[in-house]
Amino acid sequence: MKKKQKRSIYYVLAVVLLALAGYHGYQKNGFYKSAYNEDLPGQEQTSDKQSEGKEYQSTGDLSLLDVKLPKDLENQTVHYKHIIVYFNKDYRVPNCVAYELTSTMTSMADSREAENRADYKFERDYDVKGCPDWWDYKDSGYTRGHMAPAMDMRWDKTAMAQCFLMTNICPQVEEMNDGEWRHVEEAVHRWSRTAKRLIIFTGPIFSDNMEYIGKHDDIAVPESFFKVIYAPELNRAIAFVMENKGMPNSWTNYATTIDKVEELTGYDFLSKLEDKVENVVESKENIKNWPAYYPRR
Repeated sequence: MKKKQKRSIYYVLAVVLLALAGYHGYQKNGFYKSAYNEDLPGQEQTSDKQSEGKEYQSTGDLSLLDVKLPKDLENQTVHYKHIIVYFNKDYRVPNCVAYELTSTMTSMADSREAENRADYKFERDYDVKGCPDWWDYKDSGYTRGHMAPAMDMRWDKTAMAQCFLMTNICPQVEEMNDGEWRHVEEAVHRWSRTAKRLIIFTGPIFSDNMEYIGKHDDIAVPESFFKVIYAPELNRAIAFVMENKGMPNSWTNYATTIDKVEELTGYDFLSKLEDKVENVVESKENIKNWPAYYPRR
């Protein structure tokens, strides 16, 4: 073969290899550039990122994840693949984060093949107005508290990456975040195994005298947090409200009703249920009706 022909073949191969490398780089890094479809109008957006991990399709009604917020509350609803974030650009934290957790997801999250939290980093979502960067919390005295916890998302790569976006984060006192609040998260994780499917809402409770952190002192530090849990197959619900500080009592002492959380926040959860069912479910909180779980001290 002539030298000129050889050079032509090498040139073509080089072009093909460069094109493939560029495509792979786009696939790998594209998620953090745009977490969801930029062409959708208005304040509601949807993630178009395909799962890079295990696929799982819900068989339940995901409209139960809808939350009705007060009209005067600043909000941008962002539909990521596995969580819905109701984000407040004024406070620079989520109003609420909603997701479902099934026994299948939990089994996958607890398996040896599950994602490792250490492989993921906090990232800013540049497409969401007001979303802070990870370093805005640095030296603030507060931890970056996940609203949708990583332990529930380990079953899927995309779920893990999305739960580490700063749109899912609030400033939390370490003693609370790694104390009784974590015990609630662990209990909910275990409950999903027996309840088969849970609908979960988590978020801050805002007040008039909140502290602010960040370079420009514009990230609100909530004085307390809520978690609402509904088990559709059991038609049973429970909620928790916990102050943003080290809590002196066991997590079970902070159980309450959904009605109480709605009173504190002005939100309307589970509005897709029939009124008769919703009224009964949201008025009860008996923790004895939930499988016992006592974390190690």
